[in-house]
Amino acid sequence: MATAEQTFDKDYSKYGFHDKEEFVFKAKRGLSKEIVEQISKIKNEPEWMLKFRLKSLEEFYKRPMPQWGANLNTIDFDNIFYYLRPTDRQGDSWEDVPEYIKNTFNKLGIPEAEQKFLGGVGAQYESEVIYHKIRDDLAKQGVVFLDMDGGLREYPEIVKKYFCSVIPYNDNKFAALNTAVWSGGSFVYVPKGVNVDLPLQAYFRINAQ
Repeated sequence: MATAEQTFDKDYSKYGFHDKEEFVFKAKRGLSKEIVEQISKIKNEPEWMLKFRLKSLEEFYKRPMPQWGANLNTIDFDNIFYYLRPTDRQGDSWEDVPEYIKNTFNKLGIPEAEQKFLGGVGAQYESEVIYHKIRDDLAKQGVVFLDMDGGLREYPEIVKKYFCSVIPYNDNKFAALNTAVWSGGSFVYVPKGVNVDLPLQAYFRINAQ
């Protein structure tokens, strides 16, 4: 009896395209205390988060390169842009998203996926979440699905309690780097006794070189 097999689509052109780089702010190249402070200031973060970032940066400098996995010693950490803000606003409807970003996610099928399958969706472009939305029926049950900046503003005590609790900032060199310069991501809170049957999904697109 013949069986149908799902195969991986090897047409990388569907996903590997590159758009013109557009932004309202781009940090200078390289990693430093100044860059970390700049990211935190732009986001208007509380003092404790800035201190956490700086502590993580110190940990990054102290830690050796991991010995597990591939040899990553050729990475030049000072030849990387760690923050790029594509727009000053975040949309809560697809029409609010800048046209050039919307076109990118349309090519990837994001709006279609949201309409058909998802209970909530977040879309991050470069360093920032540019669109976040949750179904009204889930929101009415107390489910919270925000970008991390929004979660930090609206639920600071929850973020402070659980931030880096799964993988600590001092677990390894790259965990420390991620904690020092993190940007974007999703904040999810599901009240006790509430079941979310539809997936909450976040999409992340790096376009800049």
